[in-house]
Amino acid sequence: MPASAAVASFNALIASHARSGRPSQALRTFRDMLARGFPPDHFTLPPVLRSCALTGSAALAASSHALSVKLGAQGNLFVASALVQCYAGMSNLPGARRLFDEMRVRDAVLWTSMLSAYSQGGQPEEAMRFFEGMVAAEVQLDAVVMVSLLLACGQLGWRRHGRSVHACCVRRFPGIPLSLGNALVDAYVKCGELAYAERVFSVMPRRDVISWSALIVGHGLNGSSDVALRLFDEMVARGVEQNSVTFLGALSACAHSGMVEKAYAILEQMKQRGIKPELKHYSCVADALGRAGRVTEAVNLIEEMPCQPDEAMLGGILAACRVHGEVDAAERISKRLMAMSPAKSGYYMSLANVYSDAGRYVDAERIRGFMKEVKIDKLPGYSVSESNN
Repeated sequence: MPASAAVASFNALIASHARSGRPSQALRTFRDMLARGFPPDHFTLPPVLRSCALTGSAALAASSHALSVKLGAQGNLFVASALVQCYAGMSNLPGARRLFDEMRVRDAVLWTSMLSAYSQGGQPEEAMRFFEGMVAAEVQLDAVVMVSLLLACGQLGWRRHGRSVHACCVRRFPGIPLSLGNALVDAYVKCGELAYAERVFSVMPRRDVISWSALIVGHGLNGSSDVALRLFDEMVARGVEQNSVTFLGALSACAHSGMVEKAYAILEQMKQRGIKPELKHYSCVADALGRAGRVTEAVNLIEEMPCQPDEAMLGGILAACRVHGEVDAAERISKRLMAMSPAKSGYYMSLANVYSDAGRYVDAERIRGFMKEVKIDKLPGYSVSESNN
């Protein structure tokens, strides 16, 4: 096979692996290509860089970047966009921005890649500032740009800006593509505008698991447990396959309303679907148990689940112990919290308050005395209010 044909074949195979969710296989094919002496070109590097980001291989990403410079391909817009996305995917936004600034010629894809990097990298304010630069540079604003803008608006809670982007989408994109509809629902949910989110959801020509999950999570986290669970059941009835986010939304609804048996049923349903519950799913079940007063059962769940609890989960159970007067459970949880953060005064004070509520004042004073002995100071409380200005 001629060298040019072999390179084209390797490029097609690498790109196919990268697109099909097999980044490790794509990188192995790339190494095989180099071992056989075939030189990569600007068609080879973008899927390789994408695969580096997916596997989190910073060393191979740096090597691929160096190779692109050696080949003179860094100035290619496709390679430059892939480099920006690669560094952004590994949370190296300064490196991605540095590459962007070094480009003498920038197309809409490169601008959009950098905007997406800021939005998906948890820097919404930088994304909005960068968008102003896009407008000044008269870059064509497509649906991908709108999705990134909506993500930033949702993270910032900017209702008015989100509605402006929505109005722009209605004018520019009749019919609203699926990805854009999902972004609108998600942005409105994060801004607390559930009525607008439902309105967008109802007029979407097509919905997928992301559409349903965003709305279920929104209602679940905002206390509309009955609506979230109704949507969850409707989703099941329509044959839409759930994912871990969908189950998290349903479990959050159960936690807010203290629906223990429903939470257990959803957790079991999740396992039957072959989806492994994570810490956040177990946290919802433990929260539901705590709100229902079944604190000892919540402690047993924490000790039996396959993953280690974090401070937030244990702290929630400790708070439930005080509400329901569960002294033994409070002692068990407090020991774990104090081992995690021995200098955090809140855990000692919570246990002391549990003792005081139970009339065990000697034990409460013992805890306070221990805090003075090891010089653990109680942090002063404070509150924040926002004025019209």
